Amino acid sequence: ADPVGGAPAYPGFMTRGIDAPENYYYRRVYTDAVRAVEAARSHPLTDPARTVAVGSSQGGGITIAVGGLVPDLAGIAPDVPFLCDFPRAATITDRHPYREIGLYLKTHRGRTEDALRTVSYFDGVHFAARGRAPALFSAALEDQTCPPSTVFAAFNAWDHEDKSIEVYDFNDHEGGGPYQQAAKLRWMRSYI
Repeated sequence: ADPVGGAPAYPGFMTRGIDAPENYYYRRVYTDAVRAVEAARSHPLTDPARTVAVGSSQGGGITIAVGGLVPDLAGIAPDVPFLCDFPRAATITDRHPYREIGLYLKTHRGRTEDALRTVSYFDGVHFAARGRAPALFSAALEDQTCPPSTVFAAFNAWDHEDKSIEVYDFNDHEGGGPYQQAAKLRWMRSYI
């Protein structure tokens, strides 16, 4: 059960606890992700200095958050990351899950400012500004779920000089698929 309670929300996860940053669903998700990195690094067969965070879509957005919250990762590789530039994404795509925000605000008029304030605390663009590791992003230019402009916003904010982005011109949210996996493995060889 959700420990925060049952404040009004649109079905899904994007608006759970959107009334305040301390209640927002993704606060708990990001905390769990940071704790997962800590747990993985504590294993005796793990070299903590060679830890890389990777993920696609929601996992990509979480990867960016982890990269901003864990200062000594060897690298991060978010693919077609979700959870970036919430205000723009919520207004330029009609695909879920970003659409949940608009549908929530459609029936909860007057709460736009509070909702956008809450999600700003969990926006990948802000976590990217804290990034201290090499990064390999990916974006798909026909992605309607995670619009490329939102991915580029996080990439441009990533605060490390050693960063690059793979761009897939004619792909939707599947991104580069196996091509991106191969690119990521080649990239990781130089960091771990």
